[in-house]
Amino acid sequence: MDYVVGPVQLSDIQEASEYMKGKLQPSPLVQLWEHKDIFLKLENLQPCGSFKLRGALNAIRKIPIETLELGICTASTGNFAKCLAWIANTMDIRCNVLVPSHIPMNQLSAIEELDGNITKVELDEWWEAIETHIYEGMQGKLIHAVCEPDVIAGVGTIGLEIVDCIPDISNIIVPYGGGGLICGIAIAAKSHNPNIKVYACEVETACPLKAALQGEEPVTFSYQTSFVDGIGVKSILPEIWPLVKSLVTDSIVVSLQEVADTVKLLSEGNHVRAEGAGAATVAAAMKGVVGVGKTACIISGGNIDTDKYIQCLQGTVPI
Repeated sequence: MDYVVGPVQLSDIQEASEYMKGKLQPSPLVQLWEHKDIFLKLENLQPCGSFKLRGALNAIRKIPIETLELGICTASTGNFAKCLAWIANTMDIRCNVLVPSHIPMNQLSAIEELDGNITKVELDEWWEAIETHIYEGMQGKLIHAVCEPDVIAGVGTIGLEIVDCIPDISNIIVPYGGGGLICGIAIAAKSHNPNIKVYACEVETACPLKAALQGEEPVTFSYQTSFVDGIGVKSILPEIWPLVKSLVTDSIVVSLQEVADTVKLLSEGNHVRAEGAGAATVAAAMKGVVGVGKTACIISGGNIDTDKYIQCLQGTVPI
């Protein structure tokens, strides 16, 4: 079956923003230490430590209670599963999650503590579930972590907050996992000013978007797991590719060393604990390739494994 991401309008994002008032506080947008034109959108400070809570909240609010009572399910590398489990726990409903075998132990423990029911599979099987939207043996209402329009609208509220705080923002750099975050932010930001450039950020071990933009079509990438576990996939989901292609200026690829160095920089300069995916956007901004003007970097989450965080602070690339 071919899937197509339904339309997401500015009005959908604005509606999600109104819903979240009183439920989630807007995350801070602060200047990077000693870099006057680079700003950090601190989604790592959200409950559950990730921007994913925005999309999860907005998706669940649209589902009838009688459906929710039968449970929910998703496939996730950790953050979306954690956020769904958190919400499900507060509502006393069942949450089933499919995770890849390389998921960090801190994410597994967090999901389990929230009473999430975990099924761990190898990466290829997990990715097949993402592509097909079919999670064999998983019960409950499926909430896709990337291609659900209500999830995209929910995370798009980040874009509204950026342009509200810095109306003359020129560039926004977004970590690229499946594409939902960057699409939501770009729709909101470009509705404010179509000249805002929205860049994706990928890591060298997992950069299928860069390859797709260069070849003008999705390709399979030789994906390698790394400590930057919040982004990076094997290929671009075909159902979101047309939207991504129309909204994204380019993808900036960074090295694992650059990400590890930036995790350390953020900790020492701004006292920010960022996971690899969030630090990658700042590493991309530091390359100086986005041009002039103010640049906002999405610090997408702070759920980095403690041992790996310590290795970054010690100046090494986590294994």
